Amino acid sequence: MSWPFIVFLVFWLIGMVGTFIPVLPATLIIFVGSVVATLMDGFQPWPDLPFLISFAAITLAISLIDNFASAWGARRYGGSRQAGWGALIGGLVGIFIPFGLIVGPLVGALVAELVWVGKPPLEALRAAWGTLIGLLTGIAAKFVLHLLIGLFELWRLWKPEAGIFS
Repeated sequence: MSWPFIVFLVFWLIGMVGTFIPVLPATLIIFVGSVVATLMDGFQPWPDLPFLISFAAITLAISLIDNFASAWGARRYGGSRQAGWGALIGGLVGIFIPFGLIVGPLVGALVAELVWVGKPPLEALRAAWGTLIGLLTGIAAKFVLHLLIGLFELWRLWKPEAGIFS
């Protein structure tokens, strides 16, 4: 194992745990670990630059999954368009409060359904439930993507001949 491999492994493990802790930017942590490990490994424009650019685009896409998954869940469970927007806005506002990334979309969808659409409480709760399902789906998708990206990067950095004790 080389130092870049170990450095990335540490970042990746922190990011994998962060996938389930909404206040940690897990995808960004994994991306930063990949950049640091790539620089430590002796950056080469080919193949490192295309990999890092691709990973940056994937990082941006993964970062949006939580918010859009919540809105999708609200719509899938009978929520109105306003519930989808409420979930999206609640998720964005929730970034700034503890547990807000879970509570924010729920409250946003619920308030939108009750106040702006005027649905009965049980129907509004169904849309909020859908928001939770969407959020959990987003977390599962992020976990799989983090796992695949991490395994690929570990494979890329694996150089048994360049051990830290060699």
